[in-house]
Amino acid sequence: MPGWVDGRPADSLSLKDRGLAYGDGVFETIAVRAGRPQLLERHMARLAEGCQRLALNADLIMVRAELLAFAHELGDGVAKLMLTRGEGARGYASDPQAAPRRILLNSPLPDYPAEYSDAGISLYPCNTRLGEQPLLAGLKHLNRLEQVLARAEWQGTDYAEGLMLDRNGRVIEGVFSNLFLVRNGALCTADLSRCGVAGVMRAELLAQAVGHSLEVHVGEITLDELVQADEVFTCNSVYGVWPVRALQARVWPVGPITRKLQHIARALLDA
Repeated sequence: MPGWVDGRPADSLSLKDRGLAYGDGVFETIAVRAGRPQLLERHMARLAEGCQRLALNADLIMVRAELLAFAHELGDGVAKLMLTRGEGARGYASDPQAAPRRILLNSPLPDYPAEYSDAGISLYPCNTRLGEQPLLAGLKHLNRLEQVLARAEWQGTDYAEGLMLDRNGRVIEGVFSNLFLVRNGALCTADLSRCGVAGVMRAELLAQAVGHSLEVHVGEITLDELVQADEVFTCNSVYGVWPVRALQARVWPVGPITRKLQHIARALLDA
């Protein structure tokens, strides 16, 4: 199945596209099952926020319609939706009249080992630090070089994910996921107002936790607080929830709150 550009099958892109030149745009990575995009409303809400904050004048009604048609044709897989500012001349200044470009790519659903969900994963302690930029914090914008550098730090299968800190050593997220910890029965995750990606599964689990009467804290997390946590897990909108069993010498059990939220995430992605 070919990708789509501006609603039509395509396998090429203009060399003048600002997404290529500057990472000027946003994207969503969406699990598709039986032709249905999962967590669609969460993805569209984050996309709308990204367009608003970057002043991308995209027709989100058209974007949604194209995504639904693309997902129907895809069946099962992963749809990557990108919106760029479109074409522009050399230089950072953009043409306010330029039409945003709509790009849809497909790939198979990843075949992760079952042990990641069952027994948990080990986190690699990344040396790459996340820079602080509140204007971009939370957005899934197209410039992901920090994650590229972090993911290059380890090879092989000993680690399924990496831990990313900010420049002050605060715990923020995984390379391609959000991070939660459980402490004294409360669910904790990092404040993402300075850096990091506000994942759609993160948002859904926070809402579900409140609905299940779990205490929730969103704020600064130190590395010591992470190490002292009772449970740790990662999440994203493709695989759901992975328990974290180890970070260097620290080993955690797969605890009951992790399992509870894992079942909730699985039901959301199988809906």
